[in-house]
Amino acid sequence: MSETDRRPSSDTDVCVVGAGPAGAFTAYSLTQKGYDVVILDAGKRLSPADHRRRLEQWLRSDFQRKEFWHQKERDRYSSTGEIYARLNDTRVKAVGGTSLHWEANTPRMHEKDFEMHTRYGLASDWPIDYADLQPYYARAEREMGVSGADDNPFGPPRSEPFPQPAFPPSYSDSLFAEACEELGIAMTSQPKAINSEPYDDRAECQGYGVCNACPINAKYTADVHVRKAEDAGARVIDQAQALSIEHDRSGESVEAVVYATPGGDRYRQEADEFVIACGGIETPRLLLLSDSPEYPDGLANSSGAVGRYLMDHPNVSVAATLEEPTQQNNIGWVSSRSDQFYDHDEPTPGSFHLTFSNTAKSIRGGAQVKKPTLSGLLEVAGNPTQSALFDKATDPFNETALGDDLELPTNDSGPHPISIRGAGEMLPRADNRVTLDRSKTDNHGRPVPSINLSDGSHAKETMQFCLSVQRSIMDELGATITGESTLEDRDMSTHHMGTTRMGTDPSTSVVNAECRTHDLRNLWIASSSVFTTGGANNPTLTIAALALKTADHIDAKL
Repeated sequence: MSETDRRPSSDTDVCVVGAGPAGAFTAYSLTQKGYDVVILDAGKRLSPADHRRRLEQWLRSDFQRKEFWHQKERDRYSSTGEIYARLNDTRVKAVGGTSLHWEANTPRMHEKDFEMHTRYGLASDWPIDYADLQPYYARAEREMGVSGADDNPFGPPRSEPFPQPAFPPSYSDSLFAEACEELGIAMTSQPKAINSEPYDDRAECQGYGVCNACPINAKYTADVHVRKAEDAGARVIDQAQALSIEHDRSGESVEAVVYATPGGDRYRQEADEFVIACGGIETPRLLLLSDSPEYPDGLANSSGAVGRYLMDHPNVSVAATLEEPTQQNNIGWVSSRSDQFYDHDEPTPGSFHLTFSNTAKSIRGGAQVKKPTLSGLLEVAGNPTQSALFDKATDPFNETALGDDLELPTNDSGPHPISIRGAGEMLPRADNRVTLDRSKTDNHGRPVPSINLSDGSHAKETMQFCLSVQRSIMDELGATITGESTLEDRDMSTHHMGTTRMGTDPSTSVVNAECRTHDLRNLWIASSSVFTTGGANNPTLTIAALALKTADHIDAKL
């Protein structure tokens, strides 16, 4: 079939809906095992020209993400809770999913995250533990090419080293480290799915400082494994908007996913097994839209848990200034973190981690530092090496113009802005949920997702303690605090978790320990939506590990 032929495939073993990290890893793993796999994704496959345009837009200070990869009618939603959902500012509907613009932070969850009820009497335990997922974490790190170091005294246990060495700490990291050492706070390397050396036929990082749209593919994105799945025989149908899931007469098995194409055609993709990998918002929405006489409240929703227990990661930050140079013009990524306060003895305050800024977002008198153009970077660097470009990207007093749109200071006058960010855990609560807003419809006349989210007392207490730690570091550093970002009037984070939760009891959860739905024997979910609790760490590595584990279970069933 041609690239523009979006008709369904026949004799398909597995249909995967969604081509982000979860769908990509599931499809890749199953095609490697010899199965016939079809991937449906609502977004388009980005061309080289699209990626170039995306990079150029990321370099603009007024860049609006949603104007590039979202469609006004298709991606409507409602936000009804205390926290504004801002979905179209954070998610990407395209082949590769939101990993196309993620920051590639890849910490693991901790052992305590899987045992919240047993340890603290809070929330629920997962039906699996850290040991069950540890070999899949290692596989996911190898597949992504994670750079890191086993230097975290407060990190979860590891059975093997990172695939690539960690990036060295930046100069500004060393300033923070002195203050943290005085306070007894350990700073460690930040695991990144960015190449610190050539890996998997992808270049090492050259320090362009535009990680959200890396021009040389040094940063991992899920379209890497989409292509690998295709090379092994999978078929990708882009711009295939899944409308509903149809089951058989008995209501025990799924028969097809109904999808629409840009030309207005509707098709049914049949398969033996189905994997929904649409993220924490669109996964429950698709199930809720697939109601029937057998499932009047939505498919796989006999528990009533579909859409409930939505979580994200609340975050706070403290901004300050130093008189001395910090050498942190945009190099694109955080290189140091602290998990000192992640594993706690008492139920509250809960877990949080700290990251230390590597980007001076504003400078002298409130003026903004403009980002260099790609052509300017290439012109200055010539045939760049990592060290050469890092020198240029991190030297705040470089008088060489990196393109017409770049303005850099030419003296060492302060003050220089710095910041510390903290992200923490939110407990799952039934009232935090995704429902259908039947007063507003998408491009196919279907109700849009409605997001209701608030922090709750646990998250508020945790992040208030986090702010106090951040302030103490700034005080020890001798910095002048200029502002704080708190939970008041915050927006939703980029991490959407928990809306089709995992559990052993079919009356309170949606999927079992294998990520197969309790209600239908051939319907699986690969997504952060299966998280029973959310922890305080970025979810993508856990999403990938669970996807690899789910693929193994599907293989055992087939």
